Amino acid sequence: MKQLDPHSIPALSAMKKYPDKLSYKGRLSLLESPRVSIVGSRKPSHYTRQQTQEITAALSRRGVVTVSGAAMGVDAMAHRGAGAAHTIAVLPSGIDVRYPAVNRGLIEEIEQQGLTLSQFEEGFRATSWSFVLRNEIVVALGEVLVVTEAEPDSGSMRSVAYALEMGREIFVLSHRIDESLGTHSLLRQGLATPIYSVEDFASRFGVATASDIPQDDFYYFCQTHPTLDSAVEQFGDRVYEAELEGVVRIEGGIVSLN
Repeated sequence: MKQLDPHSIPALSAMKKYPDKLSYKGRLSLLESPRVSIVGSRKPSHYTRQQTQEITAALSRRGVVTVSGAAMGVDAMAHRGAGAAHTIAVLPSGIDVRYPAVNRGLIEEIEQQGLTLSQFEEGFRATSWSFVLRNEIVVALGEVLVVTEAEPDSGSMRSVAYALEMGREIFVLSHRIDESLGTHSLLRQGLATPIYSVEDFASRFGVATASDIPQDDFYYFCQTHPTLDSAVEQFGDRVYEAELEGVVRIEGGIVSLN
């Protein structure tokens, strides 16, 4: 079991208290990418399922990592839409317990290609209170929180409470009047911003990587507009090769995708 010092993740400083420890499987480099947290109903509508996957796919094309909780419903759709290599799953159980069983295959893919995190001991089985603790980490890791469907007394609304405490911006899908009453309540109170266009929302995080450009760590890194020094430190001459190919530009010591 691999251990990670929670204090090495600056985003977790938004929590009331750092987790005592974190176990992980996968690629810690995803913690260096832009991240969006996504939560929602375990029994989402067809519309929510479709839009959740479209949002996370659009974010992945911009090098943005999706953070969610590997639960049934919206969580699973968020991870699948992002692709296992571009997602972080925060577990409510031990790092060795792939819960829920219905998502076992998905969690295994994320372990191999993305990143799974857990603050619990190996062998620990999820309980009602561990979901709450898991949700706080999910919210803290994201720059913003997206709630794609939620009822007023749901666990997703507890995640919203965390986001408000942390000062995270909250986005919600637009829904019909009689659906997703929790997110409607957020809109009425002015606590959330509606998503009317997937591309408009995703474009907050940069432009989509062209389909003919290899979508690897280098190109996702360049989406964050790194300094030339940091890019060369991580990727060496590849930065200059990409500039010659017209894939990136270097202006004022900053590297950006063309």
